[in-house]
Amino acid sequence: MDFNTNNFEEDVIKKSFDIPVLVDFWAEWCGPCRALSPVLEKLAKEFQTSWHLVKINSDGHPELAEKYGIRSIPNVKLFSGGKVVNEFVGALPESKIRD
Repeated sequence: MDFNTNNFEEDVIKKSFDIPVLVDFWAEWCGPCRALSPVLEKLAKEFQTSWHLVKINSDGHPELAEKYGIRSIPNVKLFSGGKVVNEFVGALPESKIRD
């Protein structure tokens, strides 16, 4: 699901105190983003009670991309307790994402 900056605080930061939130920073023109997206969506369905997926279009929300230091996409950050606790850059294979 895509969110805008008006509810990032609620849907990512605050929610991450209840359940980890995986944020996928992507863009429409990004080929690796298009490759990674179905993998993340598949895993989100599989682990829906363990973590929540939020997709942020970096082009549409440059202030969030800047705030979280997005220099390359896809860039995926795991929020827990209101903070980034893990992250990766690039279209990793499903097995690496599971790890």
